[in-house]
Amino acid sequence: MSAQYRHWQLERAPDGVTWLRFDKAGSSTNTFSAQALGEFEQILERLGRERPKGLIIASAKSAGFIAGADIEEFTQIESGAEARRQVERGWTLFNRLADVSYPTLALIRGHCMGGGLEMSLACRYRIAVDEPGTRMALPEVMLGIVPAWGGMLRLPRTIGPAAALDLMLTGKSVNARKAKSLGLVDECVPVRVMENAAQMLVTSGREPRRLPLLQKLLNGPAKRIVADKARKQVAKKARREHYPAPYAIIDIWERFGGDALAVPADDPASLEAIFRSPTARNLIRVFFLQERLKGFGKESDFSAKRVHVIGAGVMGGDIAAWCALRGMTVTLQDQTAERIGPAIGRAGKLFARRLRSDKRAERFAMDRLIADPQGHGVRHADVIIEAIFEDLDVKRGLFADLEARARPDAILATNTSSLRIEDIAEGLQRPERLVGIHFFNPVAMLPPVEVVRGEGTDETVLRQALAFVRAIDKLPLPVESAPGFLVNAVLGPYMLEAMRCVDEGTPPEVVDRALVDFGMPMGPIELADTVGLDIAMAAGKALTGGAAATPPRRLAEQVSAGHLGRKSGRGFYTWDDGKAQKEPVSEVPPGLAERIIEPLLAATRRCVEAGVVADADLADAGVIFGTGFAPFTGGPMHYGAARGDAPPQPETDAP
Repeated sequence: MSAQYRHWQLERAPDGVTWLRFDKAGSSTNTFSAQALGEFEQILERLGRERPKGLIIASAKSAGFIAGADIEEFTQIESGAEARRQVERGWTLFNRLADVSYPTLALIRGHCMGGGLEMSLACRYRIAVDEPGTRMALPEVMLGIVPAWGGMLRLPRTIGPAAALDLMLTGKSVNARKAKSLGLVDECVPVRVMENAAQMLVTSGREPRRLPLLQKLLNGPAKRIVADKARKQVAKKARREHYPAPYAIIDIWERFGGDALAVPADDPASLEAIFRSPTARNLIRVFFLQERLKGFGKESDFSAKRVHVIGAGVMGGDIAAWCALRGMTVTLQDQTAERIGPAIGRAGKLFARRLRSDKRAERFAMDRLIADPQGHGVRHADVIIEAIFEDLDVKRGLFADLEARARPDAILATNTSSLRIEDIAEGLQRPERLVGIHFFNPVAMLPPVEVVRGEGTDETVLRQALAFVRAIDKLPLPVESAPGFLVNAVLGPYMLEAMRCVDEGTPPEVVDRALVDFGMPMGPIELADTVGLDIAMAAGKALTGGAAATPPRRLAEQVSAGHLGRKSGRGFYTWDDGKAQKEPVSEVPPGLAERIIEPLLAATRRCVEAGVVADADLADAGVIFGTGFAPFTGGPMHYGAARGDAPPQPETDAP
C-alpha cells in the first residue's frame, strides 16, 4: 500500500485498523517538509474514501516520533505572505485530520516536537511510550515563532490554558509520565505493549478526555485573567521588542482563539510582524549554531565508561556528579574523604532534582559516583580530569604523576580556566596527551565546554575529548590555548567595565538593570557576586583580557574585607536566601549598556582575529551559550556586523 509514498508507510492490519508510519527519506529524523506534508494530504484523501476502522500514526524510525517542521525550509521563506501560506497549509491539513469520521491515534515514542505534537493533538487519542527518550514539547517560541498549526488552539483545550501557556511560552518538554498526568496523552505504556495498546484504544470508542468546568471557563469567559497573568510572567524574563513571539502566543490565544491566520497583518501579534522582526531569524541562527556544536566529536568512535576527577571542590565535584548522571562510573579524588563529602552531598541533590520521577535511576547514579581519596581510579579511567586550584607548578607535578600511573590510552585533561595547556604539559613525557576540557560554573546549568588544544595536543586526543564532551550531553566548543580561551577572555573586559562604572558612582543595581534591559540573563555585577569576587580577583589577566590593569577599587575593597559575594552573604550586594537584595531602579542613563557591552564585542573580535576559535560563528556560539549573551541578537559578532562593524581580519605572520 505504501509503494507510492516516499516518506510514509501505509499498512492495513487484519483487524481493519490502518497504520501510517512516518519515515522521512534521506534523513535520520522525521521532520515535516513540504513534500512530506503533500503526501500526508494525499493519504488523508485516500483514507477518506476507504474509511478505515481506525488510523494509528507512528514513526518508522528509531530516532523518535516527529521533530517538527523542516527548519531548513523555514529559512527560505522570503516574505510575510509566504509565511502565512505555509502556516495555512499546516493549519488546514491538521484541521482536516481532526475532522475525519474514523478514530485516530498518535503513538508517540521518542521526541515529539512542534508540528509533531500539533499533529498528535489533532488525533482523537494519544499514547506515549514510557522510556527516557520520549519527550513532548512545542518549542517554537525558542525559534522566535509561534505554534501555528493548531497548537495554540488545541493544547489549551486538551490540558487547560495555564498548563498549555506554560509549555508554549517556555518551550520546555515533558516526559511520558508527566504528559499523562497533564492529560496531554490518554495512556503511558511500556514499549512491549505499545502496539497492542494503540490498537485497543483506537477501536475502543472511548470518549476523549474532557476538561473540568473550571478549565473550560478559563478557556472561555475568564480568558483575560489567565492571559494577564501570563503576560506578567513573560515580562519578568523577556521584553516584547526583543522577543515578540511569547507575547504573540498569548494574544493569539486570547483574542483570536489560537488561530494565527485570523490575526490582521498590521497587528503586533501577526505572522507578518513576527516575520519582520529580526528575532526569529537570529534565534534560528542560534539553533543552527547549537547544531554545529553538537556535531563536534562525531568523527571519533571514542567511548568513555570510567572517569576520574581530581579535586572535589565546587567545579571538580560538580563535573564528577554530571558525568555520573550521564551514565559513567566516576571516581572522585581529593586529599581526604572529608573533603569529598560535600561534593557527594551536592551530587545527591542534583540526582534527586534531575531524576525525581525515577528513584531507581537516582540510586544507580549515586552508586556510580565513588569517593576515591587514594586515587585508585586513575589506573582504570578512560578520561582523567584535573580540577584543582590554578597553580602551574602544582598542576605540572600532578600530571607527571598521573602520566606514570594512567593507562597509555587515557585522556589527560585539565579544567584550567586561565593557564596555557602547553605550559602545564611541560613536565610530561608525552605532552601531546594533554588537552583542556574546561567546564563552566554551574556545571549542571551551562551547556558549553571548551575543548582546548595546546600547541602540541595530538589531533586524535582532541577528537576524543570532543566526543567525550558530547557523550555527557554538553556542547563541545573547540578553542586554542590562549589566556582565558574564549568565554573568560570575553567576560573579563565586560565585567571589568561594569565594575569601573560602579567605581565612578553608578549604583550596581543601575548597571545590572541596563544590561538586563539589553538582553543579558543577569547583570555583570550580580554575575560577579554569584561567581565569587575572590575568583574574579584571582582570574587576573584572564579577567582583564590580558591588559595590565589595576583591579577595580570596589572589587579590591570587598575581597579585602572578606565579602566574596553570594557564598559569603555579602559582596556588591547583600544576599538573603540565595537572592541579591537590590534597591529599585527608576532610570537607566542612556548609553550605559552600550558602553559596557563594547569591551565584550571587542574581545570577541580579538579572539576571532587571533584564531582562538575557528570563525565568527563559533565565537557567537561560545559567547551565547557560555555567557548568555542576548540570543535575539544572533551573537556578538553577528550583532556587530548588523550595526556595520568591519569583519575581523585573521592574524598573519609579518613578511
